Amino acid sequence: MPHTCGLCDHYLEHGYLCPGCTLATARRLDRAPSWYSALAAFLQPAATGPAIGSRSRVEASLPLAEGPFNLRGPGGIVSVLEDWRTAMQHDRRWGQPVIAGDTARRVLVAARALSLNVEWIASSWPTAGIFAEEIRDLERSVRSIVAPTDPAKRLVRMGACPTVLAEDARCGAVLTRRPGEGTVSCRWCGSTWPPSRALALARAQQDAANAPRTLVS
Repeated sequence: MPHTCGLCDHYLEHGYLCPGCTLATARRLDRAPSWYSALAAFLQPAATGPAIGSRSRVEASLPLAEGPFNLRGPGGIVSVLEDWRTAMQHDRRWGQPVIAGDTARRVLVAARALSLNVEWIASSWPTAGIFAEEIRDLERSVRSIVAPTDPAKRLVRMGACPTVLAEDARCGAVLTRRPGEGTVSCRWCGSTWPPSRALALARAQQDAANAPRTLVS
């Protein structure tokens, strides 16, 4: 039955994640052990005490930075990955996974198990979209600590791509542009609209919104 990708809303004829989101999810899972390792360098809180010579009383700082500690501890990266691995194995009738080793090892094993099954997840698991979204959000939480994005460089969403790919079927992927740049681009089909075509883009998006939806096979 035709429906949309559970992560990006791209139209599908089969499965629950589009090829692009399947690949992106697999890559995020492959990076998961490095998330855990990278956060270790951010466990120590930044110094916030008074300047030398100040007589002001201050509360003692936390022994560990809360954000990195929560992601590395129970309920963080390891719990998210292991909970999804347990759910996946249950739905595949494989029984409970064996959990052993320290946290770093558990992160590695759970992420690898999910990565090895990502094609089945994308094609056959109805909860694939929720799974992929949580893995994406987990990576964003880590990156907000270890590699925060300059707000001036964040991509701005510009609606759906109206490009006609075949017959009357349209792309439908999310269009983006960078702040300070006028060109709008589609990372799915590669179409671009420079500032001189801004009106044409708006009209094409309106036409796409009013037209019957036809799926790309």
